[in-house]
Amino acid sequence: MTDPESLAERVRDGELRLHELEEHADHETAAAARRRLVERETGADLETIGDFAFAAEETEPNIENLIGGAQLPMGVAGPVPVDGGAADGEHYLPLATTEGALVASVNRGLSVIREAGGAAARVTKNGMTRAPVFRVSGVVDAAETVEWVGANEDRLREAAESTTSHGELLGIEPYVVGDSVYLRFAYDTKDAMGMNMATIATGEACKIVEAETPAELVALSGNLCSDKKPAAINAIDGRGRSVTAEVVIPGEVVEARLKTTAAGIVEANTRKNLVGSAKAGSLGFNAHAANVVAAAFLATGQDEAHVVEGANAITTMDTRETDEDGSADLYASVSLASLQVGTVGGGTRLPTQAEALDVIGVRGGGDPPGENAAALAEVIAVGALAGELSLLAALSSRHLASAHEELGR
Repeated sequence: MTDPESLAERVRDGELRLHELEEHADHETAAAARRRLVERETGADLETIGDFAFAAEETEPNIENLIGGAQLPMGVAGPVPVDGGAADGEHYLPLATTEGALVASVNRGLSVIREAGGAAARVTKNGMTRAPVFRVSGVVDAAETVEWVGANEDRLREAAESTTSHGELLGIEPYVVGDSVYLRFAYDTKDAMGMNMATIATGEACKIVEAETPAELVALSGNLCSDKKPAAINAIDGRGRSVTAEVVIPGEVVEARLKTTAAGIVEANTRKNLVGSAKAGSLGFNAHAANVVAAAFLATGQDEAHVVEGANAITTMDTRETDEDGSADLYASVSLASLQVGTVGGGTRLPTQAEALDVIGVRGGGDPPGENAAALAEVIAVGALAGELSLLAALSSRHLASAHEELGR
């Protein structure tokens, strides 16, 4: 029998394993059978988890042992004019979150940016990395390996790029630690976030390194990538897309809309984001960039674990020339060193996430390739800038607590 109850019984009896259900029933029935099993064994009611909008078979590349869907409220902020290298014109930003006041705060920041004429944004560096680690007998062999890699990068490029129709190897940076050799491969993965692409391509190149040098591969990832972990190398050299957004806000707009002054926001940023973060030993120097990055990632189908690197940002604020009325203008920027986003593959295939990408106007592959992912990075950066402006203004004007109270949080 292939009805949910019968399948659940067969799992309970040890006849089938959870991951084998799709071999005996369609994806919807298999998910229903798992819910029945979990409900019986835990006492939980999974009715809402089982009420999802996507087709179960559409999730096969994204998850195993499907039981349903986790639903998050999704809001929208904007629109805001973006003058980007890839993004151009007005954009809304969908945000999925359970944190009350976040969307309102970002929306306030975007409305101020809009009143100032919009934000400029540029991707300044692009490169998804994978860094395998090799074993050698000592530093002599390590030096030989590094020298060979430097002299044969074209050969390694050919091998790596043979595994993908889109990815391009940008370069290989070697690191030696005792009898370990790390090779940090960097790729242009176009509109894909590209972690799987980089891994497969690097694996092919490693075969040649092993065949032609004294080095033996220990692990395809040696943590110098560095993936899904806070790391200074990503803050310095970048990973994925390094992107900066900036705006100059007239002093009278700061005072009328943000209820503070440019000088007040600059001081709050210096003492909180720069000095406070330095004292804490933080890798990021920002107010809450992770809030916007995480909400945008969940809305648009990005790998949520990459918020670790994606929120590695530095916020800068400065006063600019004084207006005629005597109030200084505010220059504000946020630079995200390692924002890892894509508009094809992964979670971007799922229906609600694809629709959210449609809201921004970046669903699917760009023309030229890579344009949509770059535009997404720029729009997220402008959203992060709006969040920084709004929170720093609330702190500077001492309105943070009252704002949360007003919104009932």
